[in-house]
Amino acid sequence: MIWADYLVIVLSVLLIVAVLLQGSDEDGASAFSGEKSELFKNKKDRGFDLFLTRATLAITTLMIVFVVLSNFLH
Repeated sequence: MIWADYLVIVLSVLLIVAVLLQGSDEDGASAFSGEKSELFKNKKDRGFDLFLTRATLAITTLMIVFVVLSNFLH
């Protein structure tokens, strides 16, 4: 394995952590029953939620770039 492979592994662990740290505003039971369905609800992320959203996007983008780079290097 080369350095890009190790970086993909580290980025994948960081991505899993970032996704697990994000909270959900929806109740699991209401997702199946259809209650309180607000599909186009306007809610802005603020503070730590905004940071996690941007960090998840950045980590995902980096991971895609390094997976493609790793495939070209092999």
